[in-house]
Amino acid sequence: MSHNSFPELFLALDLGTTSLAGRLVDASGGVLAEAQVANPQHPLGMDILARMQKAYEGEGARLQSLLIEGLRELTAELLTQADCSSSAVLVAAAAGNPGVSYLLRNLPVEKILFPPHRPRECALVSLPVDRIDIGVSVPLQLFPLVSGFVGGDLVAFLFGLDSFKPGTVCIDIGTNGELALWTGSRWLVSSAAAGPAFEAGNIDCGMSAGPGAVVDVRLLDDRLKLQVSGGGQPKGVCGSGLAALIGALVEGGLVDAGGRILSPDEVDSNLSRYLDDEGNICFYRDAKTDLRLTQSDLRNFQLAKGALRAGVEVLLERAGFNENEISAVFISGALGTALPVETLKKVALLSAGMVDKTFFVPSGVLAGLTRYLIIPDGAERLQNLMSTIQPFPLSGTPVFEERFLTALDF
Repeated sequence: MSHNSFPELFLALDLGTTSLAGRLVDASGGVLAEAQVANPQHPLGMDILARMQKAYEGEGARLQSLLIEGLRELTAELLTQADCSSSAVLVAAAAGNPGVSYLLRNLPVEKILFPPHRPRECALVSLPVDRIDIGVSVPLQLFPLVSGFVGGDLVAFLFGLDSFKPGTVCIDIGTNGELALWTGSRWLVSSAAAGPAFEAGNIDCGMSAGPGAVVDVRLLDDRLKLQVSGGGQPKGVCGSGLAALIGALVEGGLVDAGGRILSPDEVDSNLSRYLDDEGNICFYRDAKTDLRLTQSDLRNFQLAKGALRAGVEVLLERAGFNENEISAVFISGALGTALPVETLKKVALLSAGMVDKTFFVPSGVLAGLTRYLIIPDGAERLQNLMSTIQPFPLSGTPVFEERFLTALDF
């Protein structure tokens, strides 16, 4: 049998709070399979803090086994897609936020959960198969953590970047928005608690990206035009669809700059038909489905984007950078499927000047893990990267709170 019958495979896993994503690649980095599954820990808490609280109260082993179960399901799906046996996987690597990384290892979470939020175990670690069995015969390498709120997911994202100039900003959007700024000699990194709205969590008709999810919304004359993943009827809205929907509603004058849904008699266009008497926006209806955006959904999105924008602005200010010195903004994570730049402007996710320099990096964490897996000096380069990363706490400072309140507006 030729060597080609047994390709050498590398497994990359992105451990998200909401979903687990993975890909199988060959030695050149070619993607043979890609998939995602819901993180099965969600019954014990929608966000990572709630899950860590549960672990602290004695549910650590259960949270660990749920996560391993999810990873086994994901790995099996990838191997099926690639039509390969698990013995073909030579190396496996994963990255996640500090909470998920600790829950995977069932480590005591107090160090992250309580001040000063400093994890004791931060280094790159190899998890043996007899302890963490995800369905392959090699240990799982887990990416290093930076601090209690900045994890291996941001490290992997940065590792995947080819070249960057001083003034490069990286944003990994998730339940916890992780931020990085390259000063020319080091990465200043921080995080802002965005909550799950960017992934359409805590949203009335929210769902993860996949068939039936509204992924984009445009305003055409006096109607909302929905783009649905896989075509067909919409079942719900995912993170990118939510941002686009809100952008269209602000543009159409159904939502004011402060984020309030207007009443039908305040809107003098035909768009007023989307407003119901309970103060919701009914953006799609058929015999079986009624998709509504509530005032509370809008507030959840505002809190998420406000935290992110304030975080970026305070990080720049404290590092002594002004907006004109920004060379590029790379966004990955929940919205990293590439939102149109005009949507980012409509929802004021970043300042207008920064939006014009924004690039989306689809699956930035998986891209970084892939690079680490296939280059010969991956571990050495990872160590070099870690030596340039400096945590830079933001939230809780008066200047952050002040910026946050301003950043809520559209």
